[in-house]
Amino acid sequence: MLLGRREMDRKHLADRDYPRYGTDVKRSEHLMMSGPLGSCNDPDCTECPSAYKTKRGLQRGSMSMDKKLRDILYGNNDSWTKKWASCLDTYFPIMNPHTKVVQRWNKFYLISCFVAIFIDPLFFFLLSVEGENKCIVFNWSLAITIAVVRSMTDFTYLLNMVLQFRLAYVAPESRVVGAGDLVDQPKKIALNYLYGYFFLDFFILLPLPQVMILAVLPSYMGSSEANYAKNLLRVTVLLQYIPRLIRFIPLLGGQSASGFIFESAWANFVINLLMFVLAGHVVGSCWYLFGLQRVNQCLQNACASSNVTSCRIMIDCGRGVDAQEDRDSWKNESTSTSCFDSANGGFNYGIYQNLVLLSTEPSAAKRYVYSLFWGFQQISTFAGNQVPSYFPWEVLFCMAIIGLGLLLFALLIGNVQNFLQSLGRRKVRQAERFTWAAARGIEEEKLLENFPEDVQREIHRHFFGFLNNVRIFSLMDEPMLDAVYEKLKQNLYIRGSDIFYKGGSVEKMVFVVRGKLESIGADGNIAPLAEGDVCEGGKIRFHGSRLFSTRTVRCLTNVEAFVLRAADLEEVTALFSRFLRNPRVQGAIRYESPYWRNIAVTRIQVAWRYRQKRLTRTNTPNN
Repeated sequence: MLLGRREMDRKHLADRDYPRYGTDVKRSEHLMMSGPLGSCNDPDCTECPSAYKTKRGLQRGSMSMDKKLRDILYGNNDSWTKKWASCLDTYFPIMNPHTKVVQRWNKFYLISCFVAIFIDPLFFFLLSVEGENKCIVFNWSLAITIAVVRSMTDFTYLLNMVLQFRLAYVAPESRVVGAGDLVDQPKKIALNYLYGYFFLDFFILLPLPQVMILAVLPSYMGSSEANYAKNLLRVTVLLQYIPRLIRFIPLLGGQSASGFIFESAWANFVINLLMFVLAGHVVGSCWYLFGLQRVNQCLQNACASSNVTSCRIMIDCGRGVDAQEDRDSWKNESTSTSCFDSANGGFNYGIYQNLVLLSTEPSAAKRYVYSLFWGFQQISTFAGNQVPSYFPWEVLFCMAIIGLGLLLFALLIGNVQNFLQSLGRRKVRQAERFTWAAARGIEEEKLLENFPEDVQREIHRHFFGFLNNVRIFSLMDEPMLDAVYEKLKQNLYIRGSDIFYKGGSVEKMVFVVRGKLESIGADGNIAPLAEGDVCEGGKIRFHGSRLFSTRTVRCLTNVEAFVLRAADLEEVTALFSRFLRNPRVQGAIRYESPYWRNIAVTRIQVAWRYRQKRLTRTNTPNN
């Protein structure tokens, strides 16, 4: 076992974040151009970003000189496309989806997606009813604000589309066995995205609502065609919203092509809560939209049955209420007035009965909050308290609410199961990668077995000197220590692993070689552990019942350690039984044993109480 070389290799590899095990370096040349996933502190490293940039700079300088010489001798025949591709590779290289930069972008993009999904239904609240004039008004100031925010989210979506052309992906055929191979060829990446979701993303990116608000609606306001223009805006928002949901819901579930975006339990709880909020937001917004359409339909029916001329123009308020001769007649029309009496009027609003008065509320915030409450209520109760009218679209809307509530419930259970399974798979991959990085696939124990026995003992004594930090091992002689050295086994723990847990039996001693840990007591106190420390040291009873841990020892980083099992230690002490008869050894065992420590503490407390009683009797005068 070449431990000297191994120690240097481990120091070099400890801080590195390697590609997937078995990745062909030659096949990942484009990923190497964008830099490896991590870096180390070895100045002689030829693969880390700092050293690689220096090496790349020297190569680029020599290549530029060779290119100039070739141009002088043979002329420059490179096309502009090759120059553009070379410039693109230099300043915007192929990126690995597992890098920290991409992971951070995914988190930012997820937040932007949630804002985009949240913004679109707010377009429905731009319309309201002015009860005094019995017309539908459009909120222009709110419309411009929503359009600006929507444009900002569209710009973020555009940046993500550009990133997809330079982001390596996992080949689908390689997912059958193993973790999958990354495809880093620029042409294949571009074709994969073009044949995939590019056209759907392009349709989502189109600023159709902004064009409708800024260009189409102003020319139709105040005319009889305004109602059709408003309906066109609603249809446009709905048509774009469905593809957005198809693309964004997997992201809102916390998943991306490279795995889960957020991996903590609290983050996934927040994501599931936000999905419930989003569902209530969408249902409430659609309820407001469909209810407003029913109010508009009632006004249209009232206009058709009235004798007021130009009433279709007056149904739309435009940018304000214009003074017209027929305005007073329309305001006093009994058929139009009955549209706002949802209880006694002739028009059956069904589930939209509460919305009739809500639509006349001038505050957009109040209208939205009540609609959001209505959406939460219906999703939670599966629309059990609603009785729709005979209007077919209203019945279908109630059915959609029931299906959405059931789908959300099933989706919540599925997300929890998938999240737990994904965390388990991720831990296994991390453990395999850390094990390979620490030993580079070399079986060190078999390598050590080929050495002569005296060389093995010398190597053991040199590298296992940390055992002398434990009092009981410092009292052992060399033959017994040699027997203990042979029982030591190397263990690797990844970050977040629990070496000991509260209430678990203590069956081993862990000697930390590299890494950081924390020991959490039953009362919540935390003690840091680092290199050279011993976990649960001295708490294994010799030839007795096992002890139970009162603390939880958790890895803060990847940890390398050597483990001594209780059964192996008892086997060694059985071979050297005279060792336990040594008074110094018995004293050390009692000193380290929690059982004897508890007895000592109890006796000290009893003696102290007796002393206090004697002092009290001495100081108290006799009556």
